[in-house]
Amino acid sequence: MTILDERPTYAPRLHRRHEIVTTGGLDGVLQVSGILAGHAVREFVADVREGVVYGTVTCTVSLTEDECRHLVDRLLAASRVTSVSPC
Repeated sequence: MTILDERPTYAPRLHRRHEIVTTGGLDGVLQVSGILAGHAVREFVADVREGVVYGTVTCTVSLTEDECRHLVDRLLAASRVTSVSPC
């Protein structure tokens, strides 16, 4: 008889903070908020100013490492997102 060790792997969810640079004013911020919908967002701060080309979204999201990589990839694929960096 063969016994296999099939323990479930545990991936901890950590509060991961990101700064996201957007273009397009409020439309860019709304695009980011749409991508974040369904995630456990702990903090969301948008800074959009009239006459300024770029806006920023600073957010803290509860994610595993794999989920974080996937989210960053989705954000970078968005048309109005210029960059994503961890804080």
